[in-house]
Amino acid sequence: MLTVLLVIHLIVTIALIGIVLIQKSEGGALGIGGGGGGGGMGGFMTGRETANLLTRTTAVLATCFMGLSLTIAVISNQGIEKGSILDSVPAGIESPAENAPVEAPAKPKGPTAPIAQ
Repeated sequence: MLTVLLVIHLIVTIALIGIVLIQKSEGGALGIGGGGGGGGMGGFMTGRETANLLTRTTAVLATCFMGLSLTIAVISNQGIEKGSILDSVPAGIESPAENAPVEAPAKPKGPTAPIAQ
């Protein structure tokens, strides 16, 4: 079930990226987009109809993307023991304080270089 949802999620993601890249820029920050009239797609649809179709398609795909993301998160979280990661220590790992040997401090060594007078 999770694999099927992941494949559908991947397809929706690729479609969403493609639809967003197809849309015409309306910003004009770099002097591109905007302007130009006439019908898009060889006269099949006007520019406004094409923009409306792409906007609605983007909204539908974005809704599917969010729904699939939440569904995958819920399904993948089922069957997992609830608790904090800080409450448990993995097997074989012990606290450094438990294993540290207690030793007396080492005696300081004398100077290694001659002292200038």
